[in-house]
Amino acid sequence: MRGFRWPPPPDGGPRTWGPGPSAPRTGRPALPEPETDLVATPHGVHLEQLVTGAGDPVTVFAHGLGSGIATTRPFGSGVTGRRLFFQFRGHGRSDAPPGPWSYLDLARDLRAVADQGLATRAFGASLGAGALCRLLADNPVRFDRLVFYLPAVLDRPRGEVARRRFVALLGAVGSGDAAQIAEAVQAELPPAVRNTPAGWAYLRQRLDQLMRDGLAPGLVDLPGSVPVRDVAELAAVTAPALVIGCVGDELHPVEVAEQLAAALPQATLHVYDRPGVLWTKRADLRERISAFLNEDSTLNE
Repeated sequence: MRGFRWPPPPDGGPRTWGPGPSAPRTGRPALPEPETDLVATPHGVHLEQLVTGAGDPVTVFAHGLGSGIATTRPFGSGVTGRRLFFQFRGHGRSDAPPGPWSYLDLARDLRAVADQGLATRAFGASLGAGALCRLLADNPVRFDRLVFYLPAVLDRPRGEVARRRFVALLGAVGSGDAAQIAEAVQAELPPAVRNTPAGWAYLRQRLDQLMRDGLAPGLVDLPGSVPVRDVAELAAVTAPALVIGCVGDELHPVEVAEQLAAALPQATLHVYDRPGVLWTKRADLRERISAFLNEDSTLNE
């Protein structure tokens, strides 16, 4: 088995022996990210935001821990209307006020972006799913339609694996060493994708963003926090919801997705049979999310 190495091979492809694909492999860096804005919020934290699309309905997208706009945008590629992508506090160019931070703080960030952008639908991935749960526990009728992708935690803290992985990423980013950051980020990739052109492209994009923007140390306590005291707090949420989980993901246990779907009165649960969904089932995932979120807009036409 080939081990991970950084920097990548000059042609961007894996080191292979013997006959192989004849198509050219590219070592070009990822395309530059679009320009974003910093928006003020009522609670005094400026948040980085990207707005794409036009018209109604409006959907807000909340990213995972240590991720951001770039990793969340693919989920909205088929979603109609205006799409609001943003960075939680401590991520990207968003402010990093004094910590420690809780899911209530993240819910305030999410609510501010949604309110200012007049969003009626919401998508949350991992950490973003937790922030969305916290927001809904306090404001159960805020959105008309909901998607939770790989929820990681509800009323019990995440496991030690998640904390170790994030502490390692924070330490690598703090070191400023590209090789250390790449080593930490590559754990996000399924083994079959590592050391491939697609894997290298993802690593380059994540490395560029993390080297440029960093991650705030105030995020370190979030893996040990919970968004709700009791999952029963979500019983008043009546909006249709799609909950997506997968078997075998140690950072996002399928039991959490099952528990969340059971707690939401109008939830549909879909479970993939193996991790790495964004890589192995990308087209199906995008179609599933867009079909669900677009359903209410087609009914209103």
